[in-house]
Amino acid sequence: MAAGPDGVSLGRPMSPIDTDALAGDLLEYIDASPTPYHAVRESARRLTQAGYRQLDEREPWAPEPGARVFITRGDTSIAAFHLGTQPVDRAGFRLVGSHTDSPNLRVKPNAAVTKNGYQQLGVEIYGGVLLHTWTDRDLSLAGRVMVMVEGRPQRHLVDFRRPLLRVPNLAIHLNRGVNSDGLKLNAQEHMVPVLGLERAGVAELHGLLLEELAKGGVKAQAGDILGYDLCLYDLQPSIRSGAHGEFLHAPRLDNLASCHASLSALLSSSEPREATSGVILFDHEEVGSRSAQGAASPFLRTLLERLTLAHSDGKPDAFHRAIAHSFLVSADMAHAIHPNYPSLHEPKHQPHMGAGPVIKSNVNQSYATDGESWAFFTALCREAGVTPQHFVTRTDLGCGSTIGPISAGQLGIRTVDVGNPMLSMHSIREMACATDVAQMVAVLSRLFAS
Repeated sequence: MAAGPDGVSLGRPMSPIDTDALAGDLLEYIDASPTPYHAVRESARRLTQAGYRQLDEREPWAPEPGARVFITRGDTSIAAFHLGTQPVDRAGFRLVGSHTDSPNLRVKPNAAVTKNGYQQLGVEIYGGVLLHTWTDRDLSLAGRVMVMVEGRPQRHLVDFRRPLLRVPNLAIHLNRGVNSDGLKLNAQEHMVPVLGLERAGVAELHGLLLEELAKGGVKAQAGDILGYDLCLYDLQPSIRSGAHGEFLHAPRLDNLASCHASLSALLSSSEPREATSGVILFDHEEVGSRSAQGAASPFLRTLLERLTLAHSDGKPDAFHRAIAHSFLVSADMAHAIHPNYPSLHEPKHQPHMGAGPVIKSNVNQSYATDGESWAFFTALCREAGVTPQHFVTRTDLGCGSTIGPISAGQLGIRTVDVGNPMLSMHSIREMACATDVAQMVAVLSRLFAS
């Protein structure tokens, strides 16, 4: 058996995992989560169904050993913990970190645009969007609305779930060089979605939101809407594809696929282990994590400190000893080698879909992996019967980053960056492999069993 962070056995082999069931469950999770708000709600629903109870950051905590709890912040980040049988200053934490957000289009505060006979909505670009993939799509709206109800502001989630918007492409007759010169889009001028015809008297945004809120039993007037956080999303459902159903085509695979794997692994066992297991799903990774609930915030550190106080010997250095015993897997999707652009991949590090989880390395610390954390994750893979792959970006190309280096820098915790291989990253619809879902869940389950 492989050894854990402190040389202990990683435990007994896990029971077999149903590959097809997990792949289907991932697609259901994604379709239930058109925004980070909905991803947190769906995650909380699954945790509650499995016996986890929600803690309030404003209240004192006194969870018992073996307790299963979760905490949300800002409606878009969530953390869940299964407390171990041993105090955390002795056994530490086994953590997986992912993120709930994905690149998309988001509605501006003063969104109404009337131009050339059309009603449109002004949008901002959130994260590194592949803009051209958002054209000629059936788009809807979802997110959070703040409403004044009986003199008090309340938040409500909305999801129109019907075609509302479209960013129409320009006909080739008016852009003859598009296929040879490429499509060039100006985010301010060319990405304004059409809502309706001006002469048709289409209801403005507040009116549409009031109608949607009414469906949920919220009675409000236009002046009662205090604010909103609204995202556009593609209505096409997630599917399996390929000659043998080997592929997954879905929006937001980066990074809801990792959120799903984290939760699935945590919920795979109801029995407590010696170490405390935890999953942290942050918002705002795609824009730098600088927010009250992002990885650069004190959110995770605060949670771990509070759990240490409640579940340790109470000595002043208990938290620091707990961190020294701990390990974090930063789970974020990875680049599979592209069959049409192989020259853009580092020749000796070309992950393939369906061939297992990818360990991501970067000596400039865009990823937190080092030799020790690489070795530990490889040991977990061996216990799970999985062979890991490796990704290093080409030396002459820039490298993306994750919550891994941020969390490692915040906590001083040993960290590895990993992810399942995929194509079309940051497209409105992305592509991954069905069998990789179960492989990642199996390895993360080994982490929690260590």
